[in-house]
Amino acid sequence: MPIAVDIDVMLARRKMSVGELADRVGITPANLAVLKNGRAKAVRFATLAALCEVLECQPGDLLRWEAEEAAGG
Repeated sequence: MPIAVDIDVMLARRKMSVGELADRVGITPANLAVLKNGRAKAVRFATLAALCEVLECQPGDLLRWEAEEAAGG
């Protein structure tokens, strides 16, 4: 997936646990883990906004684009 999710980085900077973030954002720890591990196919803007509010960051601090390596080399 060319979109990388850097929630772990912001959690470390804020010294916050996944459980605490999930509680403060209002999503389940399981859904946060899916997003955090890059397995989510989509994220609602409301969820992204809540993450940014709680972590005091910008969407670009949580999401970044990575070029996919060409197949076969």
